[in-house]
Amino acid sequence: MRSSKSSKLLPDALLLGYRNGFFPMADSSTDQIVWHRPDPRAIIPLNTVRIPRSLRQAVRKGTFTITFNNCFEEVIKQCSLRADTWINDDIVHSYTELHTMGFAHSVEAWHDDELVGGLYGVSISGAFFGESMFSRKSDASKVAFVHLVEHLRMRNFQLLDTQYINDFTAQLGAIEIPDSVYQVLLSDALSAPVEFLGA
Repeated sequence: MRSSKSSKLLPDALLLGYRNGFFPMADSSTDQIVWHRPDPRAIIPLNTVRIPRSLRQAVRKGTFTITFNNCFEEVIKQCSLRADTWINDDIVHSYTELHTMGFAHSVEAWHDDELVGGLYGVSISGAFFGESMFSRKSDASKVAFVHLVEHLRMRNFQLLDTQYINDFTAQLGAIEIPDSVYQVLLSDALSAPVEFLGA
């Protein structure tokens, strides 16, 4: 993994980082921002996403109302509320700025008008970079993720970057690829005339 340290997170620097395969995480012990570019890199191929049967059933139940970009700052703050977090105040502030610029997005899951789960990430052209999820009710964030995948497919996105692999993303068909292959996919996605929202 390639990494470098920084104490400031400016929106333009964030966008430049993503365009070159880097993303920031705060060190939970020092609060310092570290830029990551993992090799191998985890992605979920959008044409081979596998939704487990139990999750498909949860989506069909319609327990949750799903919205996009309804309360971005609340979602990222909820994602930061864990014992060991890489989301510090600088990250919350900087990504909220990216949201106002149209590059960072949230997907929210609601139950009885209460925010019970969600996720956020960054989109640049045909690439979506998933960042973090939170859930206060079983399956809430997972259902939000299914809706995100459907949205990305509908908008003709080419790359869903999950950065590192975990049990949940592996269930969905996440794979690890060499950084050299990732950079080719990223370049192609960044040249695609695609928008996360719009006509």
